[in-house]
Amino acid sequence: MAKIAMIGAGSIVFAKNLIVDILSFPELSGSTISLMDIDEGRLDMISKLAHKVVAQEGFNATIEATTDRRQALEDANYVILMIQVGGVNVYEYDVAIPMKYGIKQAVGDTLGPGGVFRALRTIPVFLDICKDIEELCPDALILNYVNPMAMNCWALNAATNIKNVGLCHSVQGTSEDIARYIGAPYEEISYKCAGINHMAWFLEYKWNGKDAYPLIKEKYNDPAVYNQDITKFEFLKHFGYFVTESSYHMSEYVPYFRKKDAWIDKIKGIDSWLKDDEGSYLHRCQRLASTFYEDMNKIVDANKVEVNRTHEYGAYIIHAIETGTPTVINGNVENKGLITNLPQGCVVEVPCLVNKNGIQPTVIGELPPQLAALNRTNINVQELAVKGCLAGDKELIYNAIMTDPLTSTILDMDEIRAMVDEMFEAEKDYLPQFK
Repeated sequence: MAKIAMIGAGSIVFAKNLIVDILSFPELSGSTISLMDIDEGRLDMISKLAHKVVAQEGFNATIEATTDRRQALEDANYVILMIQVGGVNVYEYDVAIPMKYGIKQAVGDTLGPGGVFRALRTIPVFLDICKDIEELCPDALILNYVNPMAMNCWALNAATNIKNVGLCHSVQGTSEDIARYIGAPYEEISYKCAGINHMAWFLEYKWNGKDAYPLIKEKYNDPAVYNQDITKFEFLKHFGYFVTESSYHMSEYVPYFRKKDAWIDKIKGIDSWLKDDEGSYLHRCQRLASTFYEDMNKIVDANKVEVNRTHEYGAYIIHAIETGTPTVINGNVENKGLITNLPQGCVVEVPCLVNKNGIQPTVIGELPPQLAALNRTNINVQELAVKGCLAGDKELIYNAIMTDPLTSTILDMDEIRAMVDEMFEAEKDYLPQFK
């Protein structure tokens, strides 16, 4: 049976969901899942939870837990990455320092100053992991769940030969949202979606084979629906297509929404899961970190762990490759002629067939030009950040953040340099490539 290594398994709820997803397939229920984390306390919690699920459901899986990354990786067939380098404490710098300069990021993990610096911390660790993979399991497939998705996968493609795919849930999540907005049973929906991670576009959206875009556009004028997804409906109005990422998150990748408090207040108020944290994703992460053991003990000590398969792609990929049962995902892969009006070599999110032959991306051709233009504004930042990170070139990092759509609408170039210098100083212990 397959061996699946989970690196960063202390991301408890996420790891629990993936474990359940994998083992819920009968053909995978005898897999070996090797849980690895540098935090022994978190590792112990997820190990207890995994063993409880296995016993509760009668799975035949082998659960391993280790702080030794090499032990987890040895002979692995799949490596699931879910790490956060520096944790919540360093993540605070990604948000708080730009905020001091007037850059009001929503999340700060994908683009902008926060996204770039998260990539700078993450990529060196990814490359270390890949050295171990090359030695211990060179044929393994990396399933990457770590943001900034595009920058991390771009670095893997540029600096290693390890097979990898970046995975997100925004495509399937948004496709379900749209079906709900128009009152369509989800099983009657089909779609084609492509672009880049967190900014992919529903090029087609059909209900029983018929174009559903006229129905979607009608909902712009329905406050009960519009107010659930403000940013997406604004893009639909002005650019003609529905975008994948949440209204809150999407608002920070463009120059339109986060330079006026009225828009910020309007957008952050729609995400009910943020209301307990004053509309701040950073505050949410800090709160969850502070109550982590209390929350996890409740799950572990409960009479029964809820076992429901999620719509995350990871388990479906492993099942398709192991059994040959085909599935289709939207994966983040290297652009080798897949989207012809985006730069070759960047990371694009496109439909992919998965079977025993692995991940097989779909050639999309050209995106509508206005959509490609929006994608390229983000790709510019990604390219400069990855090249700067791999070369240890600070100047390229200044340039990357100077080209960020939001930052460049708020600050001049000298102000950006001052902000970036402050971030370099605050995070220097996690940036070995710049010493």
